[in-house]
Amino acid sequence: MTSTPGRGRTRTAVLALLAAAALLAGATATTPAAAAPPKKKGPTSVAYIEVNSNSMLNVGKYTLAKGGGNVFDVAVVFAANINYDTAKKSAYLYFNENVQRVLDNAATQIRPLQAKGIKVMLSVLGNHQGAGFANFPSKATASAFAKQLSGAVGKYGLDGIDFDDEYAEYGKNGTGQPNDSSFVHLVSALRDYMPHKLISLYDIGPSAERLSYGGVDISSKFTYAWNPWYGQWTVPGISLPKSRLSPAAVEVGATPTSTAADFARRTKSEGYGVYLTYNLDGSDQHAYISGFTRELYGSDAVYTP
Repeated sequence: MTSTPGRGRTRTAVLALLAAAALLAGATATTPAAAAPPKKKGPTSVAYIEVNSNSMLNVGKYTLAKGGGNVFDVAVVFAANINYDTAKKSAYLYFNENVQRVLDNAATQIRPLQAKGIKVMLSVLGNHQGAGFANFPSKATASAFAKQLSGAVGKYGLDGIDFDDEYAEYGKNGTGQPNDSSFVHLVSALRDYMPHKLISLYDIGPSAERLSYGGVDISSKFTYAWNPWYGQWTVPGISLPKSRLSPAAVEVGATPTSTAADFARRTKSEGYGVYLTYNLDGSDQHAYISGFTRELYGSDAVYTP
């Protein structure tokens, strides 16, 4: 956003305009400048959105009755895939038509959330083709895939990458079995490519069991890690501070309300800093969500269509 001073402007006015432009320089072409969202005190709330059937915009429809802050701090596009090119014998990043639609329409599907202060991440998942995060045959191939991931983050103006090592079917199409170095090389390269972005671990699969290799432990390279078992309380097996872990995993509308509230209560009382939810749909779920926001933030949730 720029302004051209009129001919009759004074030098003081011109300097004021330049100062304003400098302030706006912090807002990138992909993240619109916006007023800071109302502050809230408490754990980071995360919402995975199944974009095959639901809109990312659902995440931005919930605020807190007290203070007006966002209920959800992080929205995760679920999910892109790691696919395998049998001709080239290499992994590549793949978007199905629904994920691609969200990314291509970032101006209407992602930017409105970011303008509210909600971070938007892309989850990456196996796709039954043998390619996974744990079986790159070399450091170079792992780094090449990391570059694809960081490229997508940059191209679509995203805030980070989430790793979900499920459904890879290691060994299919002549691919290798999980090895100890692959995920370490991948995450290390990705953190180098995007030092200030979010990287999260859905704590499941062979990759989650292989966080150290050759004297390198990648645990600290993750921003967050969370429990993948909805309806259960399980502390992720990674050496991160409690403030960056979610032992709670809640499927909205499916996990009993009392369980979701109890998990929120434990999150606060045991000093954890993240609360994970999955499958937020387009219906008004404020009554269900209020069950855990009262425990997390001392406030009911408000739904605004």
